[in-house]
Amino acid sequence: MDEREARFTRLYESHYRSVFGYVVLRTGVSAAEDVTGEVFTVAWQKIDEVPERALPWLLGVARNLVRRTHDATGRTRHLVDRLADLTTDADRHAWDAADHVVARDQALAALRALSPKEAEAVTLTAWYGLDPAEAARVAGCSRTALVVRLHRGRRRLARALHPSREPGAEASDRAPRPRAIPEKP
Repeated sequence: MDEREARFTRLYESHYRSVFGYVVLRTGVSAAEDVTGEVFTVAWQKIDEVPERALPWLLGVARNLVRRTHDATGRTRHLVDRLADLTTDADRHAWDAADHVVARDQALAALRALSPKEAEAVTLTAWYGLDPAEAARVAGCSRTALVVRLHRGRRRLARALHPSREPGAEASDRAPRPRAIPEKP
């Protein structure tokens, strides 16, 4: 095996699951296998151009292929709908998994409340561990735009998951503090 083949094999073994996971959230299982295969076909064809930190590059290729192969009309909410589908009936009915399912359902509902661009920014950074510059390349936007989307998305998620922590919520729950009256000399 030559060096190019060895590099491709390492790339495939290291990142196949992450790329497949990214694609399956956007297309469904049946199409994800084909699209993921195409991603690695492109990687093989351009193996000398693949950067050392390959995952952001691979996810960018995957995003472009998904965009080209799938109709844009239903794609905007597709990511969040796919995440919701990951909850199985067994999870919903298992008593010992109930707390986990409730927390996941709350998180998915909060994620559904985000715009598609905010949801993408959050998932690329939180789930795939990309830094903002890498995530911006995958999302096809500037680093600044991604940081704004990420900030807004995190803020909206925090509000949705912890509504009692909204600014002013604590103050409204308490009685007003009495003013200290200075003593007369």
